[in-house]
This record gives sequence, structure tokens and C-alpha cells, in this order.
Amino acid sequence: MEISVVIPTFNEGRNVNILAERLTSVLSPLGRMFEIIFVDDSMDDTPNYLQKLTAGNPSVRYIHRTERRGLATAVLDGVDAAVGEIVVVMDADLQHPPEVIPDMIRTIEQGCQMVIPSRFIPGGNDGGLNPYRKVVSWGARMIARAALRRIRQISDPTSGFFAVRKAAIEGIRFEPLGWKIMLEFIVRADIRSIAEIPYRFQARDLGSSKMNMGEHLRYLVHVGKLVAASDEDSRFVKFGLIGLCGVVVNTTLYWTLLKSGLAVFWAFLAASFISMLFNFVLNNRYTWQSRHGSGSSILNWAGRLLKYSVVTSGSILLSSGLVSALVHFFHAHSLFSGWIGIAFGIVWNFVLNDKWTFSRKRAARPALVESAKAEPRRMEL
Repeated sequence: MEISVVIPTFNEGRNVNILAERLTSVLSPLGRMFEIIFVDDSMDDTPNYLQKLTAGNPSVRYIHRTERRGLATAVLDGVDAAVGEIVVVMDADLQHPPEVIPDMIRTIEQGCQMVIPSRFIPGGNDGGLNPYRKVVSWGARMIARAALRRIRQISDPTSGFFAVRKAAIEGIRFEPLGWKIMLEFIVRADIRSIAEIPYRFQARDLGSSKMNMGEHLRYLVHVGKLVAASDEDSRFVKFGLIGLCGVVVNTTLYWTLLKSGLAVFWAFLAASFISMLFNFVLNNRYTWQSRHGSGSSILNWAGRLLKYSVVTSGSILLSSGLVSALVHFFHAHSLFSGWIGIAFGIVWNFVLNDKWTFSRKRAARPALVESAKAEPRRMEL
């Protein structure tokens, strides 16, 4: 298989020759055709270094961009220009060791669609990060893994170092923002087989980090866009928004019925049943529509309503009892107690409706397999 190495660069002139030499020394023994593509957005003299590097060296080329900038779009432009069946993406700062690439290629050729060198599995190390960047990196990983279901078993989801079969990401409309293009590939492309191998993140010797607060904010926006683009990841957000609307309905009715003289238990019970119907109609239409489609029969609709009613009735009875106990035994304010009951009901309803009322055929959980030299950690998504 032909190999293309795509390297986005920004003011990394002192590193490009060293990196190209190290890449050539590890790729040449593989006995495969390879190319090294620098996609350069530099505003210093890096293009001069690249011009000299590529002169008379057919395996190295560069693209200098002046109108479109950013690491993620640089990777996309490099992938578009690549001719290899396997594309390796890495940074130009020498913190991603080229010596790991042969193991990445071997793992891809064993059947994986993507290989991610990880700092956080046995044999890996993130010692090249300073304490501040370690904290930022940890936070970014936790945000991504909490928000995006497809990457929850990936130990290093914010890595900028990975290999992917080009066929797995062709024909997909990507909408990158910021610097974490790998998240974009995993969430939007049909990548089902991923392996992680350990590597030791290197300390930077030359140049300076390009990370800043603007990149952190773009990362958060990017994760939000990926959540919105995924039915599974956006489902709880939709459910929560509908739940907030239901809270307004529930609270208004509950308070009105209390003022009319109805007992706490019966006031909350009545308000909850009415808000249940309100929430079902919206959740059936928006939150879980992808599981049953828009053309399902009235019988299927009625069946979902029956299940939803059973789940919600249990929630209503339990939360009504909770509210009543808070008011009568703990002397809590009736409105505050109502909010506690509502919060309990929202969690109960989402979990049981997701697993039963609007159940889906679950994809197999990623299978972890330990093997040979690089100890890949494999996942089937």
C-alpha cells in the first residue's frame, strides 16, 4: 500500500528538514511507495526551508496556503492531495515520533481503518507536556469523551497523530473547526474499526506551541457542532430542552392547582400527567424520531405512548411521593420540593424511555484485543 504523510505546518521552518529526514529513514525500509506532504500556513521564512527541502526530492512536496488557514483545514487539503491508500497525520513540532509509524502501518494492514498512537495506554507517556498543558489536555479529553458516544472508549481522542485508510474518509462533508480534525473524522465518517498503540509524546526542542485561548474556545464550539450533528449525542440535549418546556407546563399547573386548594400530592400528580402527554408528543416527534421514522403506524405510535405512560407513571408516583415526603416530613418549601421531584422524574424518564420505549438495536461494544509488538488496543465501533 502507498503511504502519504500529511504534516500541517505553521512557522516550523527549523523542524521541517529534521522531520523529513527522520520520516524518510523509517519509511524507506518498509519497501512501499511513500510521499511526505507539508501543508504550510506559515507567515515567516518556513516556505524557504520547504522550497529547498523539496527541490530535487520527489518524495517530499509542499502546499503553501495564503487564503485558508487552520490546522484542521490544512489536514483536509493534505488528504485531498494525497495519493496513498494510507494517510498518516502528524504535527511538525517533532513531538510526534516518526519511529512509531511502521507499527501504525502494520496495524492498519491487519484490518483496522484507523490507528491512533496513544499516550494513555500501557507503554505510552505524555511527558512532553508541561503541567499546564497536561491539565488542558485532560480537560479536552474528558469533554470529548463525555459529549461524543463514538469516542468514549478511545483513550487519546484529542490526538493529532493518527493513520487512516483514505477510503474511510472519502466522500464525506467535513466541517472542521480549530485543531482536532481526528474527532471530525471519527464522528462524521463511517469508521468502525480503530486501534490504539502506545507512544511516548516528546518534548519540543525547537519553535513554540501555537495553543492559545482562542483555540480552546474553538475546540468547545467544534465539540458542540459534532454533538448537534449526531442523533445519539444530541438526544439527551433535545430531551433536556423538551423537559425544560415540560417543567414550565408542570410548574404552572402545579402552582395553580395548589392555589385552588388542592392537596400537594394530587396537585403534583395532575400537573405531572398533563405535562407527560406534552413531553411525549415532542419527544416522539423530535428526540427519538430517528429510531422509528416519520411513517410508523398508529398502532406503533399507540404502543410507544403506552410504554411512555408506564415509564412516566412510575416516575410520577415516585416523584409525587418524594415531593410529599419533602414537604410533610422535612418541611421543605413546596415549590422547591416540586423542582426536586421534577429533576428525579427527568432522569428516570430518559433512561427508561431510551432503553425500553424507544429501544434500538445496540451496536456491539468495542472489542479490546491485545496482540504483538506494539500491543494495539482494538475497538469495533
